[in-house]
Parts: sequence; structure tokens; C-alpha cells
Amino acid sequence: MLTLIGKNIALRALEPEDLDFLFQIENNEEFWEVSNTQAPFSKFVLKKYLENSHRDIYEVKQLRLVICNKKGGSLGLIDVFDFDPKNRHAGIGIVIGKKENRGKGYGKEALELLCDYCFSHLNLHQVYANISEENKKSQHLFEDLGFEKIGLKKEWNLVGGNFKNEFLYQLINNVH
Repeated sequence: MLTLIGKNIALRALEPEDLDFLFQIENNEEFWEVSNTQAPFSKFVLKKYLENSHRDIYEVKQLRLVICNKKGGSLGLIDVFDFDPKNRHAGIGIVIGKKENRGKGYGKEALELLCDYCFSHLNLHQVYANISEENKKSQHLFEDLGFEKIGLKKEWNLVGGNFKNEFLYQLINNVH
């Protein structure tokens, strides 16, 4: 089975043609809270990022993939970050760009594919996610795939002048 190709979606590497899509996602203030973004990104900066996106995960400790539908249309992004091959763990983040594409199972399938990839190809023992206490949809998504809520980081993120709590979710691969 191919780990990055699912029934309804596929995960692929970033391409230079993704500049406009990346620009829309990164500059959408709706996502700034979850990505800890403080200011918009210029197309110049994002173009430089795309030029270096081919670098190996073992070198840069992160991997960003585009979530595509079967027709090749870009739906969102899914990331591996804080990659630690020695301790065999990494963080995962996901965003589906347009509201009309949310709630259709694309995120769940993408997350499942990425977890399989992390466990089978990156040889990770566990993956984790940081999710705002208010983000019930993301909590539900990760819980549906077996992630366990293991902690609460109190007053962790300052958003709009108010501190917000964040949950830590973890999925341990018990297949050795």
C-alpha cells in the first residue's frame, strides 16, 4: 500500500506552483492562532521557502505536504514538525484551507496517511499535536484516530490579549 495515497486524497511535496495557495493559507488570519503567526508573509519569503522545501526532513526537522483531492486540487496542508529521530517522535499540524472542504473527511484521511507515513517510513514511535481548548473539531478529529489527550497547558497562547489553554494529544505506535 502506498502511504501517501488514500481513497479520496493524496499527500504530495510542495511545488513552485503552490506559491499562491501557500500565500492564501499563510496569510489567512483565521489560521494564525494555530500556527503562532504574528504577521503576514510576503510572496518573496514564501517563494524562498518553496525553493528550500526539498531539503531532507533529517536536516531541517520538518516536512510540509499538500493535501490534494483526486483531481489534484489543493485542499490544505499537513506538517511534521519538531522531528526528533533520536527519540523517535514529532509533532503534527493540519489545516484545510476553504470552509467548504471541511467536514468531508479529507482531514481525517490526510492525518491517517501522515501517521502511517511517520510510523512506517520515518520509524517514529509517537506523534503529538497541540490543540486549542476551544478547537473542538480538531480535538474530535485527533481523538477519532486514537490520539489521547494527555495534558493541558494552562494559559499557553496569548490570542487577542487573552491567554488560552492548549491540550497536548499523543499517539503512540505500539507496533515495534
